[in-house]
Amino acid sequence: MSFSDLFDSGFKKRNEDHFAAIVRVAMSDGVITDKERAFLDRLATRLDISEHDYKDILKDYSSHPINAPLSYDDRLERLYDLARMVWIDDIEGPNQHWLLEKLCVGLGFHAQNVKYIADKALALAYDKVDSETFIEEMKGMNK
Repeated sequence: MSFSDLFDSGFKKRNEDHFAAIVRVAMSDGVITDKERAFLDRLATRLDISEHDYKDILKDYSSHPINAPLSYDDRLERLYDLARMVWIDDIEGPNQHWLLEKLCVGLGFHAQNVKYIADKALALAYDKVDSETFIEEMKGMNK
């Protein structure tokens, strides 16, 4: 096995675990709505999850470990991607905010702060800031 094969399989596994964690969040109320399903479909494409792996993860999402990013910067990078997807995917109103709050918890943000974090993340996504500005602004809210 080559070094690149190890990297590719590790990257693929991390994406699958990340996807499974989001499926777990979506399933927290026992149901995946049509809007959540559409979001998961687009996310699977962006994370390069095969159709076979997608179906396996939906069937047995709880067998995947929750690997929330350990570093705050990594959490913010994932939040940046997710906030943009939620905003772009036209999930409007309270569903937009509710979904991003659930995703924030799945990323490892403290449940008491997710409303504020989701508000700020969606505002920045609306402003179409780049990832560096997003991370800087999100870090600035703690000051």
